[in-house]
Amino acid sequence: MELILASQSPRRREIMTGMGLTYQTEVCTEPEQTPPGLSIPETVMHLAKQKADFALCFHPEACVIGADTIVVLDNEIIGKPASPEDAVRTLRRMQGRQHTVFTGLAVLKKEYSDIRYVSTKVRFRPMTEKEIRWYVSTGDPLDKAGSYGAQGLGSVFVDSIEGNYFNVVGLPSPVLYEMLLKADAVTEDRS
Repeated sequence: MELILASQSPRRREIMTGMGLTYQTEVCTEPEQTPPGLSIPETVMHLAKQKADFALCFHPEACVIGADTIVVLDNEIIGKPASPEDAVRTLRRMQGRQHTVFTGLAVLKKEYSDIRYVSTKVRFRPMTEKEIRWYVSTGDPLDKAGSYGAQGLGSVFVDSIEGNYFNVVGLPSPVLYEMLLKADAVTEDRS
């Protein structure tokens, strides 16, 4: 069965490839819309399904994967930074503290839907102003929710992770694999 990843994230593509999956991508071009009053888990699941629904329209015979990741600190959603200074402000708030990363996953086929979320707690080590400004100057945090990536340069600031590491990167591979098995989109021997 053809697999479609409804995401433009290079990190999600790397994880899918690392899982040994063959897939195509279909990027959702519709603006993200979330009804008011949803909880954080409901929000990420809604956004993941919205992306997958979009791709399923173009690939009705495929199995489509949608994902959305958000970072939450003090019950506030921390999105991608609007500017380098915004990234600096976010990292100042997060240093020495714990936040939670939520990823919604949607695996859809014609007449089939499995939608879940995964949460992971991340603790940053204390950072100096010099470290924060250096990291932001690399450009690495500017396209990432929470203004950091747990892989690569940002890894030196992650003190601990409670839960699935790949969830923090943007695609919790163990849960996705389970969902794809349940959807009969992959087999245990990948035949």
